[in-house]
Order: sequence, then C-alpha cells, then structure tokens
Amino acid sequence: MGNRRLGLVVSLAMSLATALTATLLTPAGAAATQPDEYRVTGLTEPVTLRVDHWGVPHLYARSTDDVFLAQGFNAARDRLFQIDLWHRRGLGRLSEAFGPDYVEWDRATRMFLYRGDMRREWDSYGPRAKRIATRFADGINAYLDWLDEHPEALPEEFRRLGYEPSRWKPEDVVRIRSHGLTRNLTSEVERSRVTCAAGLDADRVRKKLEPKWETTVPAGYDPCALPDDVLDTFELATQDVEFSAEQDRVVATPDASTLVDARSEGSNNWTISGSRTTTGRAVLANDPHRSHAAPSLRYLTHLSAPGLNVIGAGEPALPGISIGHNGTIGFGLTIFPLDQEDLYVYRLDPNDRSRYRYGDSWESMRTITERVPVAGGPAQNVQLPFTRHGPVIKVDEQRGLAYAVRTAWLQPGMSPYFGSVKFMGAKNFAEFTEAMRNWGAPTENQVYADVNGNIGWVPGGLVPKRSGYDGLLPVPGDGRYEWDGFYDGDDLPRSYNPPEGYFATANQMNLPPDFPYREKKIGFEWTNPYRFQRVTEVLDGNSNGSVADSATLQNDQLSIPARRALAVLRDTSIEDSGDGKDGEAAAAARLLHGWDAVESADSAPAALFEVWRVRHLEPAFVRAVAPKAAEHIERPDTAVLLEALERPDRWFGEGGRAKRDALLRSTLAAAYAETSQLLGPDPRRWRWGDLQHSLFEHAMSGALDEPDKQRFNVGPFPRGGSEHTVNASSFSTETFQHTSGASFRMVLDIGDWDSSIATNTPGQSGDPNNPHYRDLAKPWSQGDYFPLSYTREAVAANTERVIRLIPAG
Repeated sequence: MGNRRLGLVVSLAMSLATALTATLLTPAGAAATQPDEYRVTGLTEPVTLRVDHWGVPHLYARSTDDVFLAQGFNAARDRLFQIDLWHRRGLGRLSEAFGPDYVEWDRATRMFLYRGDMRREWDSYGPRAKRIATRFADGINAYLDWLDEHPEALPEEFRRLGYEPSRWKPEDVVRIRSHGLTRNLTSEVERSRVTCAAGLDADRVRKKLEPKWETTVPAGYDPCALPDDVLDTFELATQDVEFSAEQDRVVATPDASTLVDARSEGSNNWTISGSRTTTGRAVLANDPHRSHAAPSLRYLTHLSAPGLNVIGAGEPALPGISIGHNGTIGFGLTIFPLDQEDLYVYRLDPNDRSRYRYGDSWESMRTITERVPVAGGPAQNVQLPFTRHGPVIKVDEQRGLAYAVRTAWLQPGMSPYFGSVKFMGAKNFAEFTEAMRNWGAPTENQVYADVNGNIGWVPGGLVPKRSGYDGLLPVPGDGRYEWDGFYDGDDLPRSYNPPEGYFATANQMNLPPDFPYREKKIGFEWTNPYRFQRVTEVLDGNSNGSVADSATLQNDQLSIPARRALAVLRDTSIEDSGDGKDGEAAAAARLLHGWDAVESADSAPAALFEVWRVRHLEPAFVRAVAPKAAEHIERPDTAVLLEALERPDRWFGEGGRAKRDALLRSTLAAAYAETSQLLGPDPRRWRWGDLQHSLFEHAMSGALDEPDKQRFNVGPFPRGGSEHTVNASSFSTETFQHTSGASFRMVLDIGDWDSSIATNTPGQSGDPNNPHYRDLAKPWSQGDYFPLSYTREAVAANTERVIRLIPAG
C-alpha cells in the first residue's frame, strides 16, 4: 500500500498566521490551572482520582456506574483533543468542523460504520456493555459541560484550529470500526498487481504463505482489471488525521503512517509459570506495537469500585481495560493475524449501473442517503452504496465493474477492543476463555496468568468460513464465493499450563501442527517469526526468571535476520580486488565480521547492516528474482530473502551461488558508500541511532512554527533495533524515522501486584503544557519503567495529586 496523500484542503475560521501566533493568557489545560475538585453532571456519589508520579490516574468510586463515568470524564480531562479527533473522524463528521472539502472523507468513513442491529451489538459484549458505554459517554459529556462553564480550559488545539469538541452518544463507542487492525484486503490487491505483472508465483517473493499453501486465481477474476485507485475510499476511511500548513490555510490530510503495514503491525507477549521464576509466582509481559505519536495511542488507568478493581492500558476513547490485571488474573494481547476481509468484484448491468450480477439475475445496490453537516455552508447529502456483501468502494465505469469490501468487522460484536469489558472481570481461566469465545476484533493472542499459578493462551477473532476459496485474492461477487457463517473461539487452538512452563506469541504462525488448516482456512499471512524465536531462545535459557529479566527481554535488540545474514557473509568470499567497489565491499564485510547482531543505537555495524538491508539488498534481490514484479513489490518478505541467501540455487537458478555472491558484493559496496555519505567517512564514528530516531509527533505538528513544534512534539531520541528485534522498531526507509513499535510496555508480577512495572511513552497526558506529556519518553528510550501501583497503600505512597469529582447540584 502506497503512502499517497490526498490533497484535501480546508480554510479555517482564522488564517494560519493568526492561528500560529495566537498568544494565550494562560496555557490552555496547563497542569497548574486544573482544579483539584470538579462538579460532575451525572455522577451519583463522589469519586476520588489519585494521579501518581507518572501520570497514571487511579479512580476510586462507590459504584461501577460512577467509575465508568469517571473514566470518561478523566479521559476527556487528559486527552480531549485526541479522543475528539478520533470520534469526529470515526463518525464521518470532519466537515462539521473543517468545511466542505471534507465531505468526501466523511462519506468514505460513514461507509464503514456499524449499521446492524444494536440489540445484537450490545448483547455481544455482555449484559453490562451498553450501560458501561453509556456511563463512559456521559462522563465525556460531563467534562464538556464543565468546559462550557470554564471555557478558558479548552485545550489549545481547538482554539488554534477554530472548532469545538463534539458530544458523544453511547453507540458512538461501538459503531466506529475504522480504527481497528484487520486484514487482508490490501494484501489481496497487492497480490493481484504482482500476479498481473509477473504471474502468481512471483508473489511468494512479496509474502510467504504459512502454513504451506499454494493459492490460485479464482475463476472469473481478472487481476489485470483492477483499477489503480481501487483502495482510495478504503484508505481514506481508515486513516487518522494530521494537520499541516499550506500558504494561508491549515490543511488536514489523511495520515498515511497509520495505514496498517504487516511488517509493523504486531506485538510481543509471554506468560511464565511460577516453576520458572525466582519468586514462584507467574510473570506476564506484554508490549503491543502500534504507530508512535504524541500523545501515546494508549492510556493507563486504574478503575476501582465494588466488584471491580482493574488496572492497565486501553485506548483513551474506549471504556475498560484491554491489557492489565484485576487482582486475580493478568492478561495481555498481540495480533493473531486471521483473515477477516475480502474484496468482491461485480459485473454491472450495462443499462443500469446501480445493479450488479448475482446468480442468474441482476440485483440492485442498496443506497443510503445521509446528510453531512458542513461548517460555513449548507449540509450536503452523500450517497452510500452497498451490495449484499458490503460497502462499494469503487465503480469502474469504463470496464463496467464495481468493487465492494466484505469484512467481519461490520458484524455485531466487532468493535475493536471493546470486548475487553467482558473479560476484564474474569477470575479464572474458564471464565476468561468463555469471555473470549465470541471475541471479534482485532484478532488476538491473549496470554493469561492467575494468582493460583496457572498460565494459558487464548486466541480470539471472528473469522469467516469461506466456501471454495482461500481469501488471498479478490473474488467475483456473483454468488460463487460466499461466507458460510463464522468460526468462533471454540474452533481455535488454546493452551493451558503448557509443559514448557511458558507461552509466548509475537504474531508468528502459531497454529499447532495438527490444526486442520486446509479445512479451516483462517489465514495464511503471518508476521515473520524472528521476534518470537528470540523470545523463546531467551526464555528457554532461563529457568529462574524475574520481572527484571522480562523487562530486559522486552528491550532486547538482537536481530536474528542479521545473525543469519552474517553467517552467509562468512561463507562468501569478498576480497579486495583493487578496484574501488570491491574495496568498499571488503571494508563492509570486515566491519560486519565479528558483530554480535545486536542493533544497539551506538552500533556502527548495525548502521551499515540496516542501510544495506533496506536500501540495497532488498530491492536488488527483488530485481534479481522477480524483475517483472519489482515495481509492485515494495519490499520482499524477509523469510524469503534469508532462504534465498542460504539456498541460492533454488532462487537464483543455475549458478545461483555465484549470482548470490555477486549480489552481496555489489550491494555491500553500495551500502558502505551510502553509509559513508550519511554518517561520514570514518566507520568508527558511525552509530545506528544517528540514523534511526524516535520523534513523537503531534497531529497538529505540520501546522506549527518551530518553537511550537518543540513544545508539541517529543524527541528526537537515538533509536536502536528493527522490526525483527524484540524491542521492535519499524522505521521509514527514506528518513529512518521510527514509525511504530512498543510505546506501552508492562510486566506483571502475578500476585505481588505492586512489584509490577510499566511505561507509556511519551507520557500519560495529552496536554503539551503538562509535565506528564513527555516525562516518560527519555526513560522509555533508555529501557526504564515505573512501578504499576495497585494496592491502596502503594497508590497513596506514590500519589502526586488528588482530584475530587463531586456530583453536580
């Protein structure tokens, strides 16, 4: 998927010059101006909110109704601009704030809202789900009520951009689906393009299929007929918002960095039995990987009320806790890469383009008309066409074809992460498994541990039962390729107290050998196994682990692909023949020789290796083995690349070893020359962290002058690792800016909860004037954590500030 940016422009109420030089009498939302007591509409009894030294709010209420209202109120207090932008974009209400240029964006987003039966939707998450969402939305609205009486506290972003935050309805929490991690629509399109250019076999260079599988082009589908812009509407609907400056206007555009990339999407988690720890208690670790920004995608919260005492992380726009513990069990997630999407292709009636072929007749599309409010002008009507399978994202008038997305995430119970309100109160493995049985999205590996010493693994996700096809390419929508219901949690493997004494996942293919994958085609596109291999390598070698050991492992930067590539280089004769290029190749080989494959920020070999890998070796390999598809394969599958280097005759043809060696020599020489240009002529001064860097950018960063960028952005910090290290660090191959990885980390000491640790970079607050906006960034970059206080005594000892929420009136 490309990083195409759509040029949607909005003229805001105030000019850019005014917006960027506006001086506020007091910093909006600054910690010093926040009161220690709020009168809160809808609250039935007082709630105490203790903010600890690391910005984590601990909410103590006398009822669960009040604690979820307080959670919403506090989310708005700390992260209002972030959650409002999520809310406005997700509902398709950008035009209401920014004007008519956003109507098409709103139209795209509205096509992917949940539009099914709301009773079924609420019932999917358990008997209290609707009430929880209602009280959470009430809490956000209560903070907006407070802002109406205290307009000086409106976050700075709203003033600069000239609009006001929107009110919430309970159903908004679950109807918005476009922020979730789902797959494999974009891969179907990429596979089609490669197939058209070079044949289906060439696509194995782009993506290795696991378990072993060979796909075929579905009958009736022509991969060469796919329009270049077939995904434009889908991409527009699923991207976040960022702002930039353009002449005298502020421009809001889709943030292409939030498009899901299989290389960066992922996480690590593991659960270790007490039989393998220093204390005899289980340890559970989790570090989910998502795009990095300021503020952080996730938010740590502690919710305490009669019958509920749960702490951990979630997304600030959602109630509950999706990663954490409840005093009895701990839980943590990674993506379990199941296939929940298909692209359908329809032949249109030449006499009526609103009808498509289904079976032996023409069927009419269903069109919904909605009225979109527009700032500075009249509301506009938008047409939302749907086939029986889903929203129509493209009509190709020239070829008489239409394209629609069929996705499980438009089914009831698929609101991303909201299902955690069902499992966060579980007290044992049976209850946790039951709560995960109908888990919808995103598809997850949940690891589990409890105070009785039990550990386990429970994957979950709603996966279609495809009839007669595997979901790896688009299919005709004429009735030949249908879904026959869904698999649920009982159809997926599980593990309880495994004999190894631990269980780990890192998005790798982890279906057991006896799983009937040919019958249950739940997915064939998994993340490379190298993080998982490193995790198990370390865990296997330590039968007496600790919380500190798991924290060290979360920060591990040894690259298994680098280790394997170095072994190939040692088996390759790269000598200086006297000309410049061979001399550079030999110098590169000497620098890499003896390297331990640890990609630390201060490593010179790591800098050379990554420049070589992503800018030279990968593209040269694609050109060598799949030349006709090279323009359609942005980067090869690392597993395929390493296999080709280790078994060259299979991939390079006759004389494969000599061809491989020539490829290594030429790309090493080019990489050495480029690294010299980037970091200077002396390799002793090269540092990987001088290239790769972490910069946490605010959505409004591009519309700010330099002094304000310094205030709203956090960083840069030197960065080590890569997407293949446990301390995962995906980065732009153009700028080497770190794009995604673990902003949140947690290690739980199961049973001695106050000995648990966590971090959340760049900080807990969404207010650039608040010390907790950036205070965790530097410690995070150094691999440090803070104590995740849980008991009343520990929270009190670490309390920085006490806030009282009092019922209004």
